Amino acid sequence: MAALSNSIRLLRCYHHFTFSATPSRFSGLRKASSELRLLSSATPSRKHVRPVSSRRKEEEVGSEVNGSVVLREKDGNEGGGGERIVLTELHKEATEAYMSYAMSVLLGRALPDVRDGLKPVHRRILYAMHELGLSSKKPYKKCARVVGEVLGKFHPHGDNAVYDSLVRMAQDFSLRSPLIRGHGNFGSIDADPPAAMRYTECRLEALTEAMLLADLEQNTVDYVPNFDNSQKEPSLLPARIPNLLLNGASGIAVGMATNIPPHNLGELVDALSALIRNPEATLQELLEYMPGPDFPTGGIIMGNIGILEAYRTGRGRVVIRGKTDIELDSKTKRAAIIIQEVLISDFSNSSLLEIFVHLYSNPNLSGMSDIRDESDRSGMRVVIELKRGSDPAIVLNNLYRLTALQSSFSCNMVGILNGQPKLMGLKELLQAFLEFRCSVVERRAKFKLSQAQERNHIIEVLPYLLSCESFDDTAVCLLPTTVLAANFPDFLLRFSVARGIIIGLDNLDEVINTIRKASSHALATASLRKEFELTEKQAEAILDISLRRLTALERNKFVDEGKSLRAQISKLEELLSSKKQILQLIEEEALEIKNKFFTPRRSQLEDTDSGELEDIDVIPNEEMLLAISEKGYVKRMKPDTFNLQNRGTIGKSVGKLRVNDAMSDFLVCRAHDKVLYFSDKGTVYSAPAYKIPECSRTAAGTPLVQILSLSDGERITSIIPVSEFAGDQYLVMLTVNGYIKKVSLNYFASIRCTGIIAIQLVTGDELKWVKCCSNNDFVAMASQNGMVILTPCANIRAVGRNTRGSVAMRLKEGDKVASMDIIPDALQKELDMTLEVHQRKSRSMNGPWLLFVSESGYGKRVPVSRFRTSPLNRVGLIGYKFSSEDRLAAVFVVGFSFGEDGESDEQVVLVSQSGTVNRIKVRDISIQSRYARGVILMRLEHAGKIQSASLISAAEVDPEDEYEDEDAAAVEA
Repeated sequence: MAALSNSIRLLRCYHHFTFSATPSRFSGLRKASSELRLLSSATPSRKHVRPVSSRRKEEEVGSEVNGSVVLREKDGNEGGGGERIVLTELHKEATEAYMSYAMSVLLGRALPDVRDGLKPVHRRILYAMHELGLSSKKPYKKCARVVGEVLGKFHPHGDNAVYDSLVRMAQDFSLRSPLIRGHGNFGSIDADPPAAMRYTECRLEALTEAMLLADLEQNTVDYVPNFDNSQKEPSLLPARIPNLLLNGASGIAVGMATNIPPHNLGELVDALSALIRNPEATLQELLEYMPGPDFPTGGIIMGNIGILEAYRTGRGRVVIRGKTDIELDSKTKRAAIIIQEVLISDFSNSSLLEIFVHLYSNPNLSGMSDIRDESDRSGMRVVIELKRGSDPAIVLNNLYRLTALQSSFSCNMVGILNGQPKLMGLKELLQAFLEFRCSVVERRAKFKLSQAQERNHIIEVLPYLLSCESFDDTAVCLLPTTVLAANFPDFLLRFSVARGIIIGLDNLDEVINTIRKASSHALATASLRKEFELTEKQAEAILDISLRRLTALERNKFVDEGKSLRAQISKLEELLSSKKQILQLIEEEALEIKNKFFTPRRSQLEDTDSGELEDIDVIPNEEMLLAISEKGYVKRMKPDTFNLQNRGTIGKSVGKLRVNDAMSDFLVCRAHDKVLYFSDKGTVYSAPAYKIPECSRTAAGTPLVQILSLSDGERITSIIPVSEFAGDQYLVMLTVNGYIKKVSLNYFASIRCTGIIAIQLVTGDELKWVKCCSNNDFVAMASQNGMVILTPCANIRAVGRNTRGSVAMRLKEGDKVASMDIIPDALQKELDMTLEVHQRKSRSMNGPWLLFVSESGYGKRVPVSRFRTSPLNRVGLIGYKFSSEDRLAAVFVVGFSFGEDGESDEQVVLVSQSGTVNRIKVRDISIQSRYARGVILMRLEHAGKIQSASLISAAEVDPEDEYEDEDAAAVEA
């Protein structure tokens, strides 16, 4: 609407206007439409409104009339007879009017100047307070007085805008270095509004006087007329340090915006000094002095990637987290998250209420039980109490992700430079400020030089005239040649002024009486001129003499003052002739401000890649059970889904299975593990464990094809959860036909979504078992007929992915590999004793043991000491003697941990083909010889055979976490 009103502003002063129209088939309606009356519905009136008519101007405009506006003015006065037609294109007029409005907003209101870092309203407030004498050492004055001064003289806008700007400059949580000291209620970090301007008081900060207003009266900046041309105001303030970077700025203009972060005063001065000493300094060198922003409310800045980008290009994204701490209550054993700092005022009372909503409605924040705001004048303190057993790190990551506790600051470093908005990086901003500061120092030096020279013109003559007995024109001859200036008329003027001062000093009593009798300055000047026959300049010089100069030692003081002035003039002339000295002076003045007003850094810098939170950061790394069926259905369950039962029981159903489907594998992992899925075709896929949907025990599960890119007919035969891809870890792969290979785990750290080759297979063979090991571990392999081979992993040569491997064990006709497990290095001592035990034919039954599970539900433990190590491609030793209808289903190495009674603490989970699950203690399984048949582990009356088995270590089991049996099938034998 503003652009439209500007574009038709020329039309408002005319009573009649006509638009040129292009000929059309509706031209017959022109006469009828010209008789239309435009009536206002807002203010009914009976006044006659002249019709608006349009006609063609083809003979005047030609083909260029398209899109133009024709303005036709008729003189309403009799005898006028004149008319004026103005042709202009509407889109050009609208564009020019809009650009004029946009530039007015950009330069006059929204964007700060790069040189002093202030917007016009802030500059006018500070200048008005300076004119009112509200220095840091003077009493406070009402803010209403300051606002009225600004509105009446400099800023013709609303009083709310001026007062809001004044309040912000006084808030220590809005500006890193406040420019105004407030007295009263100026708001709070919880978004509480400030009191009305009639209640609050203010004055300038000492930093503002030293940084922005120190050189204002020394002709350092240009003055421009105010809005009504009645007074002058400074176009800039002579800043001594880059205020734009010190306190930052934010503003939204027309078509662009600015958002510059604040910085620490000491670090900013150090970076400025580094650039002065080395103008070719790189951005990396400047970052050594000023590593990043410093926000007024502190917080933690995550990473430096966004900072580098912002300082290099002017645009970047900085992630800031609130500063938190975790406290543990010794009585209730509950943890609490303490929020101590947040970014600016994003974490206000409204944000606290938002967290309350999430507390009861968002399942991700279910770990919180209560929240309290204990903030006071000493600082912020928000207490978030957690439920017993909740992980504080997970709850905190959820708060980072879902609330304002973590937010981003989008840097857009746009400022006004040479009358135009410009996007600049850190070094460019500092260089622009240095150019401005050099001009300020140069103008200040010229001003002081002119003042000193003018004073010295008079001072250098007075000592000689004071020593003369008479003051006629012959006294000039007594002066040395150095005093006689080359410009003799100028010297005569100075001589005349000095002579008038001497006359005044000789007739001191009469001069004082004359001045005392005069009622005004003008009458005193006239009386002196008449009484002592002086010129106007001589009379003014006498009136300017202070009382302390009427002593007998005045001549010596004039001599000393002359020496001081000449030294000052020499120093100023030397300063103006050397750019290096100007830069040194700029550095000295900046260091002086740093030494006086420096404060420690508030925002901490944390060296991380980025502060972005991923899904894994807000998911607890809890244990989970993974169950996979033969047809490719997988589901994730909690480890306490199946309660502990006695040996020989029926067990509990793992859930509803599809027709002709059976359980394939059952394992324990953690939510943050990266699960490697190996298929029967030798391909490996990867997906995080938490990506598998969690479901109940009776659910059917999720098809793997929805998680992995499986090909038609491809089945997952082995699953390996990996917590860390260590360099000394390997994967041992074993096929159904007895081929084995060892591949470094690092080869599988990055797997594309379509999978990669894990092993080369021949026709008829398939990959069945995959285990993780190191070179110090041992591999235990068993066939379906119960033959066992123990071999060191170091004997297996490490090869690449796209290889077949070597023969693992020599199988008899009709026999196949049944299972494989790894004996970790922790049991190395027991394995080293294997040969000694075997040679002495010891009948010891101590662990570790090999746990055998048959397809018919039988099992036993056999000490590892009963088996000797052997190389690959051997038949092996018998480990289980089966009946003709039974075969080996799985073999495990147990005995990693022991209870107080010296027995194993592990548990084994058995899964039948029908999906029934039984979880029993390993210690309940008998220790027998290699030839024994074993004991019943699980009754399989109608459940078919044992399909898979999984071992749960003691570290993964909480014996107290037992639940009521939900299935009537879970009964003791």
